Amino acid sequence: MRHSRLEHLAPRLVLTAALALAFMLSGSVPGAITRGWSTAIAAAPRGARDLAPADPATVGFSTDRLARLTAGMRKMVTDNRLAGVVTLMARHGKVVSFDAFGKQDTRKPDPMAKDSIFRIYSMTKPITGVAMMLLYEEGKWRLDDPVSKYIPEFAGLKVHAGENADGTPKLGDLRRPMTMRELMTHSAGLGYGLTTTNPVDRMYREARVLDPMASLGEMVGRIGRLPLLAQPGTQWSYSIAVDVQGYIVEKVSGRPFDAFLKERIFDPLGMKDTAFYVPAAKLPRLAQLHAEATGGALEVAPDQQAGLMADPTTPPPGPSGGGGLYSTAEDYLRLCQMLLDGGALNGTRLLAPRTVEMMRTNHLSAEALKTYRPGQGFGLDFSVVMDAGEAAVSTPNGTYSWAGAAGTWFWIDPATDLAFVGMIQHRGNAVADVQGFSRNLTYQAIVEPSR
Repeated sequence: MRHSRLEHLAPRLVLTAALALAFMLSGSVPGAITRGWSTAIAAAPRGARDLAPADPATVGFSTDRLARLTAGMRKMVTDNRLAGVVTLMARHGKVVSFDAFGKQDTRKPDPMAKDSIFRIYSMTKPITGVAMMLLYEEGKWRLDDPVSKYIPEFAGLKVHAGENADGTPKLGDLRRPMTMRELMTHSAGLGYGLTTTNPVDRMYREARVLDPMASLGEMVGRIGRLPLLAQPGTQWSYSIAVDVQGYIVEKVSGRPFDAFLKERIFDPLGMKDTAFYVPAAKLPRLAQLHAEATGGALEVAPDQQAGLMADPTTPPPGPSGGGGLYSTAEDYLRLCQMLLDGGALNGTRLLAPRTVEMMRTNHLSAEALKTYRPGQGFGLDFSVVMDAGEAAVSTPNGTYSWAGAAGTWFWIDPATDLAFVGMIQHRGNAVADVQGFSRNLTYQAIVEPSR
């Protein structure tokens, strides 16, 4: 039986069966994990922000209403919509909900666990953003610097402007260079290659820009030979920009990108299970990707995402800053809490409060903002709620978030002083539902909006 690290953060905690049962509904659920704690009375001082488990009522939750979140996540599994799910939430620096249900792999008896490991795909992006801002604080770059200052290969980029009569691309000149700010807001004009919906993405696929067997330098060289899909600053378009940021981190810091993340982020924050590969000893903890099959069944799905390696135990030659990391709910909550606490966790400071504030502020131009989601803007590697009503979301203004291709999701809510992490490995309609339900069920349980 594996034990969660968070379970050992507060040895003075006394687990009470009555309080634990308040988080559980009656009845047994195949594969549901109830080991460890669901909640506990914290002996630590009220003001300590140490991610120790706490009685939800002490941080403004209705225990009865919070049980709906637990029940809702469990139901996604019992209804066979998800193979398994892990959710973890903290408010005022205390963990108030931590659940794991289902299985890591529907072909095996092993249950989903609180320390299961997930490929987090694009939830890698905010981590890369933190790395960039560490270097920003050191004076290594500025927001309005041209990207070509750090990547000369981007100095002569062209812009796709349609097709000639013979089907060849029509190319135009840049009106101005892309900036670092635009690189961090997906408004630099870069493609991605994850789809074939536009000519530039098709070129990215043909050039194997996302090839994980290539180094980050080789990736940048391939991008430098391809056109942009739009003039910099004119539109939001999800792109390879964060992988490019990984290359910049590597070049500016003088350290391999993966080593920089480990030394400057993962080790200081205690993110012991976060890396670009899964060591063989941890492989039994790896959750498998599932998809919806005929008749409503779930089956383990081959990973057909463009350019991804099949062997998770092999460190990639080109670690993807846009989608390459594996992590756990506990590890990712530590990152979220650091940001929620203005750049520090348990006395370890990574960033200044003003730097975090910059990251969660919209940086899209007025023109590009019109092409993004209604009511939302984009900060430095995060999506940011600007008008919750227009966005039609439960989370309040100022909440920042992102998600991963296999369904993992998180949000950080400064107004409510709350961070939430959800982990699944799924492709299909259930992804949008579990993410949306988790928000609804979280906020209906808060009965003390602020202290």
